[in-house]
Amino acid sequence: MKRKIITLLNLFIAILLLCVVSTVSGEEYAAMKGVESAKAVFDERQSNPKSAALHLKIIHQTYEELAAMKKTPVFVVTFSGPSVKIISKNREGFSSEDQKSLDEIANTISAMSKDGIKLEICLIAAKVFNIDPASVLPEIKKVGNGWISIIGYQAQGYSLVPVY
Repeated sequence: MKRKIITLLNLFIAILLLCVVSTVSGEEYAAMKGVESAKAVFDERQSNPKSAALHLKIIHQTYEELAAMKKTPVFVVTFSGPSVKIISKNREGFSSEDQKSLDEIANTISAMSKDGIKLEICLIAAKVFNIDPASVLPEIKKVGNGWISIIGYQAQGYSLVPVY
């Protein structure tokens, strides 16, 4: 019950953020003044399909908004921890409602990839959560250790955005 309440609260906050982000223009972001490029690595760990689908849509929307503001977004999404379960073509154990969210995730990942957003899965997490690397969505690059990847992106000037 407590987990359901937390999930619903996270979903409400994400929807609220989506509404706020979609109603403001680039002119209102003082933090973006003088910024020409926005490099970010999103550390996705959410395993709840509904919440993860919303997170990925917001990440994609953020990319599109920055592009519209001519801020040259360069995004990477890394999947580690339990989030590796939501990017597998093997959907055993998911409810019919979750299946719909998994379809949304697959569609969003495809759109993100087409826009040039890099997507990676941590193979250590895949092993821990018994995810066959061959079952991972084709747009997602496999990396041995997602933390090494995140460290590398940060060393290259990417901002880390945790998505839990």
